[in-house]
Amino acid sequence: MKRAFIAFLLTVMSVVTVSAQTTEISDVVLQNSVEESGTKLQLNGAGVRSKYFLSLYVGSLYLPGKSSDANKILYSNDMKMIQLDIISSLITAEKMEETVRAGFKNSLGGDTSSLQSEIDSFIAVFGEEVEVGDIFKFVTSGKELKAYKNGKLLTTVKGEEFQRALFGIWLGNKPADKKLKNLMLGV
Repeated sequence: MKRAFIAFLLTVMSVVTVSAQTTEISDVVLQNSVEESGTKLQLNGAGVRSKYFLSLYVGSLYLPGKSSDANKILYSNDMKMIQLDIISSLITAEKMEETVRAGFKNSLGGDTSSLQSEIDSFIAVFGEEVEVGDIFKFVTSGKELKAYKNGKLLTTVKGEEFQRALFGIWLGNKPADKKLKNLMLGV
């Protein structure tokens, strides 16, 4: 009886420990902390990107320390990461490209000409079909941005202005989704 009780307690403790290390949003399990290039990042906030009442992806923001100041995050050279977990079959490579191009336009105040070659290089990330369960990660140290799909490095784009423009798609003055921005900022 005593062994059964101890086994039960250990099971409960391990479940509590695992749940304390993750956050679940719309059936997507997010790690509360990750390590990128030797830097520990913690989940700042996350939410679902919706359009016309359809859930499209879970967007999450990881930072070295919690912050709700979008401008501070955008202009910081600290390591940071945005992760997109695709949850809808309505998301296609073409739709992602179209949406990200529109996001850059909004992020850059309508004029993308100063970063057009970087944007074109980055858009190649969406060259292959996008499926439910795909995970895109955009990781930057401020000087360069690395884009991953399902753990595979697809491209590296240099430049502080580019990484600000990319993160501005979600955190800028004209974000893709204001509700998602607030959730990613933890407000």
